[in-house]
Amino acid sequence: MHLDPDACYRTLLSKDRRFDGWFFVGVSSTGIYCRPVCPVRTPKRQNCHFFTNAAAAEQAGFRPCMRCRPELAPGNGLLDISGRLAQAAATLIEEGFLDTGSVSELAARVGVSDRHLRRIFDAEYGVPLIEFAQTQRLLMAKRLLTDTPLPVGTVASAAGFGSVRRLNDLFQKRYGLSPLRFRKDTDVVHAESMTFAIGYRPPFDWSGILTFLSRNGIAGVERIDNETYERTVAFSRNGRDVAGWIRVAHVPQRYALNVTLSMSLTPVVTQVLGRVRRLFDLASRPDLIDAHLGSLAAGAPGLRVPGALDGFEIAARAIAAQQMTVSDAGAILSCMAARFGSKIAAPSGLNYTFPSAATISRLPLAALAETGLTRTHAQALAAVALEIASGRLTLEPAAPLEETLAALRRIHDMGEWAVQYIAMRALGWPNAFPDEDAALKKQLGCSSTAELNRRAEPWQPWRAYATLHIWRQYEEQS
Repeated sequence: MHLDPDACYRTLLSKDRRFDGWFFVGVSSTGIYCRPVCPVRTPKRQNCHFFTNAAAAEQAGFRPCMRCRPELAPGNGLLDISGRLAQAAATLIEEGFLDTGSVSELAARVGVSDRHLRRIFDAEYGVPLIEFAQTQRLLMAKRLLTDTPLPVGTVASAAGFGSVRRLNDLFQKRYGLSPLRFRKDTDVVHAESMTFAIGYRPPFDWSGILTFLSRNGIAGVERIDNETYERTVAFSRNGRDVAGWIRVAHVPQRYALNVTLSMSLTPVVTQVLGRVRRLFDLASRPDLIDAHLGSLAAGAPGLRVPGALDGFEIAARAIAAQQMTVSDAGAILSCMAARFGSKIAAPSGLNYTFPSAATISRLPLAALAETGLTRTHAQALAAVALEIASGRLTLEPAAPLEETLAALRRIHDMGEWAVQYIAMRALGWPNAFPDEDAALKKQLGCSSTAELNRRAEPWQPWRAYATLHIWRQYEEQS
């Protein structure tokens, strides 16, 4: 991999764990080399030298840092005790994983033992894993008490507490008053929806992300106009399916998105808000990304890479788009939702939820082919659905990148374009790059995949964002 020193330094400033192990930095003023996520103060740019691997850094005369321990970087040894896995666990906790799952199940989800997870989590965050989870539950309870009229019993359940008594005890201990006392001025009334604000780092290209989502919209499941994004959603909690609708609107004066949820989603509110953060890429650092992409990003500062509410849905989009254009694939997906999704009553004419991997895995190929998929693409979709339903494949940012990409590539008729599209949106990999994409080649005037990859080298490690900008330019000029 070619290393651009300026890009590496910007990545170093971000301390972004997604790039841990991609390069190492040798600091001439100390003679030490570190991982890009080392917690020590960032050295001056003129003292930094970048290397693709630890051996190259040591050959240049640098010795390993005792604080960040380069030997623990992903791809360089003991991945199972790296901070990257602790961060993946924290994200799942924030999305409510431990509300219904155990610590052992969480450890299995991120690929380590229970004991390893507890140790690396404590080392990474400075608090025990259970304490971190309790804080997240308390913060969600505080938000529900502040922003909704839900009864305290419902708040306790939605925030992940096993009982009102447990909520009362912990709330009193941490905040010095009971939940009822906290919301004494709030009347509990009937409501059809609840609204929460989720902040972001500006700038935020709201119109750009809506344009992208509208080109990929699924009729009956999604509705996108110039101001709002609406869709149906379905989740599972304690073995019970929970369905409803969400509406997302931009509040630029507050640097936030307002997320309105149907009351039916109360049991999974934590999970829904976490998925909305993914969908709109709210953890993005546009200050670093736009500066790195330079003129490419100038026309749409704050452009995000849309993520996923459900990884299987993104896989279905990618497989359908292999057969047709991305926009035309929407007709196949809409037919799939109408035939196999669950019916729902929602605003704006939304009628169905998108079918789950478990549902699709049980269907005969002939039924999938009736949606407009060719037999080979129906086989690919059925194979992905079976892998996800069986638990052998997980399409979310916490999944191990290389192993997940390898598993997708083993599926017959799963092309590399689809694999990279899934990496970009479902796995949240910021350096994903669909180098077989015809629009990218045409817009950049590249005659081959090799030429396109050479052209994209300076955009690392943000090639997924570069891809969205090029697609935007292509659409504007078409």
